[in-house]
Amino acid sequence: MGKNITANPNEGNDPSQPGVYSAHEKRHRIFAIMAASSGNLVEWFDFYVYAFSALYFAGAFFPKSNPTVQLLNTAGVFAAGFLMRPIGGWLFGRIADRYGRKLSLLISVAMMCTGSLVIACLPTYAQIGAWAPFLLLICRLFQGLSVGGEYGTTATYMSEVALKGQRGFYSSFQYVTLIGGQLLAVLVIVILESILSEAELRAWGWRIPFICGAVAAVVALLLRRTLHETQTDAARSNEEAGTIRGLFRHHTAAFITVLGYTAGGSLIFYTFTTYMQKYLVNTVQLPIKTASYVMTGALFVYMCMQPLFGMLSDRIGRRNNMLLFGALGALFTVPILTALQHVTSPGMALLLIIVALAIVSFYTSISGIVKAEMFPPEVRALGVGLAYAVANAIFGGSAEYVALGLKSLGHESAFFWYVTAMMVVAFLFSLRLPKQGKYLHHDH
Repeated sequence: MGKNITANPNEGNDPSQPGVYSAHEKRHRIFAIMAASSGNLVEWFDFYVYAFSALYFAGAFFPKSNPTVQLLNTAGVFAAGFLMRPIGGWLFGRIADRYGRKLSLLISVAMMCTGSLVIACLPTYAQIGAWAPFLLLICRLFQGLSVGGEYGTTATYMSEVALKGQRGFYSSFQYVTLIGGQLLAVLVIVILESILSEAELRAWGWRIPFICGAVAAVVALLLRRTLHETQTDAARSNEEAGTIRGLFRHHTAAFITVLGYTAGGSLIFYTFTTYMQKYLVNTVQLPIKTASYVMTGALFVYMCMQPLFGMLSDRIGRRNNMLLFGALGALFTVPILTALQHVTSPGMALLLIIVALAIVSFYTSISGIVKAEMFPPEVRALGVGLAYAVANAIFGGSAEYVALGLKSLGHESAFFWYVTAMMVVAFLFSLRLPKQGKYLHHDH
């Protein structure tokens, strides 16, 4: 496992004060953050390639029907992958807390690699009938299990290895790479759209991104093998380490708080990222290629915003970041989505989406650290991963399905108000956050 990166019990309590590090230790920790986040990027690239290539392979796995119904079917499979996340959050959280963060990170990226490779080789509905969508569903469930464990362990590892006084900034790179995974998924689609015809993409071109993801996962696996463990032997040997009993005996309130604001955070995140491409095509009536270009630009700006909002949280506190997120999300979601319905310019669509993603950045930039600070090390990965996975399964994974379902019923605007209501919920749960996180701030 390599040497441990452990806490310094003599460190002061003020989290805003920078830790004292040798040049070697600082380089070591920054490299660890890069290595962990590189695997995170690949995990999320593999997961989101499905969402962004769905416009092309929907007809290959489902019987011919109108485009909205085809997308509804693929969105249903996408949502099903999220249902495995709570199991993944529990399983990998237990592994990370009981056997170490590194082992959990290695297993999760290996599983994602396998899922992507199998999807790339799946036969179509025309070739094997109903087995095709069934096997696609199995692969997505397998990937959902993997990514359900990835978030909690990565958030925990990066929060623990980040430099004291700058934890908001450094742990924001979890979402830099998470968004980077989305961005790379979109970029691959854009590149394929420029060199292949739409017919070729629908026939076989959609398989290429899944192959790329499987290959990249092997590289990430090799990088993650260099990581050093952050979980101490004492924490691993705790009899309640990684157990549901240990989590809920002492930390039920923290779990419910994290669950509450993550529900709203997950919903609005998926609304303005994965679902937005389909919204631009189906509702705004932009061409598929134009929608891909708009989302590429929006995701790039969004990715660059994360460290800035992470630095802001180091100055004003995580709680204030979260309160701004909930309040601004509640006020501006309906106006932004309504305005998008009437835009005719791709540039204006891009601007509106960037404004929305700036609001979401108050949450995503500190998503990992604000959760990790709520739990002690012996149940940290489990608490972070399980709360995130449950909220994602219910609210994030169903975002596209609910939006498309309401659109098919002729009540698309009801989805706008649903997102707004969840932003109010996020704001109310953010009020429960302490001004200073109970854990992690003692760590060197």
